[in-house]
Amino acid sequence: MSRTDYLFTSESVSEGHPDKVCDRISDAVLDAFLAEDPYSRVACETFATTNRVVIGGEVRGPQSVIDRVEDIARDCVRDIGYEQDGFHWANMSVDNYLHEQSAHIAQGVDAGEQKEEGAGDQGIMFGYAVDETDALMPAPIQYAHAILRRLAEVRKSGAEPELEPDAKSQLTVRYENGRPVGVTSIVLSHQHRSEDLSADQMREIVAPYITEVLPEGWITPETEWWVNPTGKFVIGGPDGDAGLTGRKIIVDTYGGAAPHGGGAFSGKDPTKVDRSAAYAARYLAKNVVASGLAKRCTIQLSYAIGVAKPLSIYADTYGTGQVDEAQIERAIASVMDLTPRGIREHLQLNKPVFQRTAAYGHFGRAPDADGGFSWEQTDLVEALKKAV
Repeated sequence: MSRTDYLFTSESVSEGHPDKVCDRISDAVLDAFLAEDPYSRVACETFATTNRVVIGGEVRGPQSVIDRVEDIARDCVRDIGYEQDGFHWANMSVDNYLHEQSAHIAQGVDAGEQKEEGAGDQGIMFGYAVDETDALMPAPIQYAHAILRRLAEVRKSGAEPELEPDAKSQLTVRYENGRPVGVTSIVLSHQHRSEDLSADQMREIVAPYITEVLPEGWITPETEWWVNPTGKFVIGGPDGDAGLTGRKIIVDTYGGAAPHGGGAFSGKDPTKVDRSAAYAARYLAKNVVASGLAKRCTIQLSYAIGVAKPLSIYADTYGTGQVDEAQIERAIASVMDLTPRGIREHLQLNKPVFQRTAAYGHFGRAPDADGGFSWEQTDLVEALKKAV
């Protein structure tokens, strides 16, 4: 029997976190390729440290994009806001080691005249949705993201000039009868400009914005605040700690509230099912919950490299389903083509829409008019209801 009264904690990191700087650059490179050739193949990894960015990986696409990689990286770092002695968009070194995709990988992925396009790798992917927030996301990760997104807004607008780009948030949410009802602790470590700024002064700056984004009544006199608990946080970003693409996969997804297949997203074109099938699984789980078929749902998909059809489809509704999970699994297979090509075409993923996913979560965001976050739509509701 599942617990109904408990505490659950999730964390988020800002766009200025070293790993997120790298995710942003990798996805910006991907978008640049897709903008010029929607069928580009990209697996781009980024490493960042003090005043240096190193970019490498396998690509197949226009040489003109490879030639612009240094400018792409500098534009990302400038937009994030790094103009510090140890990491500055204008004077950091940028090393570009992108090279041609392996022909052995390509032969399994590209569709020939006689066969369907195969998956770009083997693996398992999970999607999740729950009805505890409007976005059908777990509350701890959704609000941990919201805090940092709001602080980034006031930092970039100039409203809070003391704030610098690097930050981490963490929320412990209290559940009663299986529903989120309050926050027992708030942890925020935020880089700042002044050497003599105290933790208490930082709390005075950030507390109004945190209170603004959390539901009314969730913060109480018993809520514990831990703002810059180690004290000073002036040296941050890649100057303070090295960054690497793909190291924040739990932040990117469900904050630990659901399983994760293990594959990172950023820098990978949508033939890589690590990314596209995880988006598809979220899309399906969200539509299952939005349709009222369950209050909570996990979907797992599995693939083999070079094979188009998913090897398995699994659904778990944690005892909240209105129909049997096997019916949901059959319905899913009937309402969406889950081959790599089918996913890309259904969600329109061959577009330059990925850079915006690199910070504040790949899920729980509003769909954009240009096709960004298309996997957050709930347009399968009626089809699923009919299919079960």
